[in-house]
Amino acid sequence: MTSHTLSKLIELAAKRFRIEPRTLQPEDDIFIKLEMNSFQALSLLSDLELAFDIEIPDYELQGVKTFQGLADVIDKRR
Repeated sequence: MTSHTLSKLIELAAKRFRIEPRTLQPEDDIFIKLEMNSFQALSLLSDLELAFDIEIPDYELQGVKTFQGLADVIDKRR
């Protein structure tokens, strides 16, 4: 089952990187799937913080590589 947070996260990432949301899966590696660099990652993080009205400290993102992992971090902050 897909959580609301995960669905919204995938939708936002797909929009920013101009790809079809259906091509993104919870277990996908975000960096590989979106082919993003560190600047793009920071921009995406800013988008997510605004969309979810949260602030995510850098240390909470260490080791987070999948859409599901990022959704879990977001849910902990809400």
